[in-house]
Amino acid sequence: MVRSRFLTRRLLAPLIARGRDFARDERGVTAIEFGILALPFFTLIFAIIETAMMFFASQVLDSALEDASRMIRTGRAQAASYTLTDFRNYMCGYTFGLFNCSNIEIQVNTIAGFANVNTTPTAQTCNVTTCTWTLAETFTPGVGRQVVQVSAYYRWPLLVVLPYFNLKNQPDNYRLLSAIRVFRNEPFS
Repeated sequence: MVRSRFLTRRLLAPLIARGRDFARDERGVTAIEFGILALPFFTLIFAIIETAMMFFASQVLDSALEDASRMIRTGRAQAASYTLTDFRNYMCGYTFGLFNCSNIEIQVNTIAGFANVNTTPTAQTCNVTTCTWTLAETFTPGVGRQVVQVSAYYRWPLLVVLPYFNLKNQPDNYRLLSAIRVFRNEPFS
C-alpha cells in the first residue's frame, strides 16, 4: 500500500509541478482577460453608438419635418402647387442623406381644429415577424388660416438587438421613428 502511494506520487509529481508553474505563470494574462471581456465591451460600445444614432436620426427627422412644414405654413407650397413627391423631396433635402427618402411615409391633412389632432395614428399593422404600412399617404396642405397636421414616419433599422437591451418597437428589428407638426396656416390668399 505504501509502495503504491509512493509510486503514484512519483508519477504525478511532474504533472503537479507543471500545474503549479502554469498557475504561477503570468505571461498571456492580458490576452486571456481581453478575450473574456472583449464581447461585453464591444457589445456595450456598439449599443451606445446605436442609441446615439437612433436619437440623432429621430432628431434629424423631426427637424426636417419642421423645416419642410414651414413651406406649407407660409403658403409657398400651395403657391408652387407642391405634390406629395415635391414635399418629400424638399424634406429630404434636410435629412443629410441619413434616410432612404422613398421610405419616409408622409401625411399632410387639414383638420377642424387643434382639439382634433390625432396624436396616436395607426401607421402600421404588425404580426409576429413583419410590419406593413396601413397609412395612406396624403397631401392636403389647406388654405390660409386652416389648421394642418403634418406627420412623417420612418422605419429605422437596428443592428444591435440584445435580449435586455434593444430599442426596437417593431418585431423585425426596426424602430418606428415619427415626427408630427400641427399648426395654423398663415393668412395667405
